Amino acid sequence: MPQLINQVLHNRYRIQSLLGHQIGRSTFLATDLPTGLSVVIKLLLFGPDFTWDDLKLFEREVEVLKYLDSPAIPKYLDCFEVETELGKGFALVQNYIEAKSLQDWVESGRTFNQEELKTIAKELLKILNCLHSQKPPIVHRDIKPSNILLGNRSGNSLGQIYLIDFGSVQTVEHNGTRTIVGTYGYMPPEQFGGQTIPASDFYALGATIIYLATGKHPSDLPQKEMRIIFEHKVNLNPAFINWLKWMTEPSLEQRLSSTQKALEVLNNPRTEINLASREPKGSKIKL
Repeated sequence: MPQLINQVLHNRYRIQSLLGHQIGRSTFLATDLPTGLSVVIKLLLFGPDFTWDDLKLFEREVEVLKYLDSPAIPKYLDCFEVETELGKGFALVQNYIEAKSLQDWVESGRTFNQEELKTIAKELLKILNCLHSQKPPIVHRDIKPSNILLGNRSGNSLGQIYLIDFGSVQTVEHNGTRTIVGTYGYMPPEQFGGQTIPASDFYALGATIIYLATGKHPSDLPQKEMRIIFEHKVNLNPAFINWLKWMTEPSLEQRLSSTQKALEVLNNPRTEINLASREPKGSKIKL
């Protein structure tokens, strides 16, 4: 996309650099000329790779960001039609967040101790609570290290956590054709079949923490009965390991079902250990 560098869109936004590219979508860093502020522009062009599913997801992302209000989520600023030398399309403008992704931090050599991992998990659960408590609930569907930003340390603070890229977002009551989106290794089994509920985001969150703890992509770790086997690669206490197992449970019936319960168990190790060893569903055995 070098053709678009330095071009001005909508008589206002000057493209500075390419931040990322996926089939059908490109993301740019730009300058808002009237204010001088940096912004992020997501561009959807009607090209050879374009599909109508791309447009549906783009429109849904715009509508969701318009009414979400959280300092940990990109703010909607503008949306307009564009016509470039590469074709026609649509542009979504969001505020620019100056922070590196968790994937970039890990690839640069940064490691995270158990307390830092717990802090990241708690902050993400708070963001998910904001999404899942909407009516209807909003499921992100693509939580992964590259979609989570972490700001620089401030004193004893780990840094601000942000969740970005709502291009795969879906409302639970969404009807019509099911679009399978997500990233292999972070997608729960039900998502491969096009089914997503709030608990689907928990699996992706748990897999993300496992990546931070091991430095390995979840799909590169061994599996047994569809469960990620990671215990031998981490230095974490049993309670936290059990919590991660519960978050990444392949079965929806066995996985944690709400942000409140996930936070409760994470904050109370005794509860975590007890719940991790609960009796099988329907069993007459009482623990």
